[in-house]
Amino acid sequence: MRKSHYIPVTADVPGASNEKTCALVRKAIKTALRMEGVTLPCEVDVLLTGDTGIRKINMEQRKVPTPTDVLSFPEFDFTPGEPPTAETAGDLLDFTGLLPLGDMVVSMERVAAQAKEYGHSNRRELAYLAVHSTLHLLGYDHLDEGPMKVQMRAREEEIMKELGLER
Repeated sequence: MRKSHYIPVTADVPGASNEKTCALVRKAIKTALRMEGVTLPCEVDVLLTGDTGIRKINMEQRKVPTPTDVLSFPEFDFTPGEPPTAETAGDLLDFTGLLPLGDMVVSMERVAAQAKEYGHSNRRELAYLAVHSTLHLLGYDHLDEGPMKVQMRAREEEIMKELGLER
């Protein structure tokens, strides 16, 4: 039985699989999980790709023929701000004792373009997208301009501040 999170990071674009990049993604995800009160060991599978790769996945999974910055594929439908616990998620744990939260796919081309557009580092943008996606895996959404989006943005900013990567 595992006691820590399992976050495999794979890349299909040159340069994205270096240890510093993978370590940053893992740290952002682990920080988001901790700050959301998730104490169960979780699995989050991460793919770092380019615009071509994310466009293909976006079309296959969502029927949207364009690239995007990040895609999140939650395994379960959680309520934002109510982390899974041993009591509520006991039967959701897989045979390794991990809670499979889901998958995230990040376009490293979008990371670079958005970092430039927003005037901050690629490091901050990548961490932000990993935090953003982790919150989606935990049930947060932002499809409307209402209270859910406000709640999600507030959590993102708190987590980014904890990472020392605030705006």
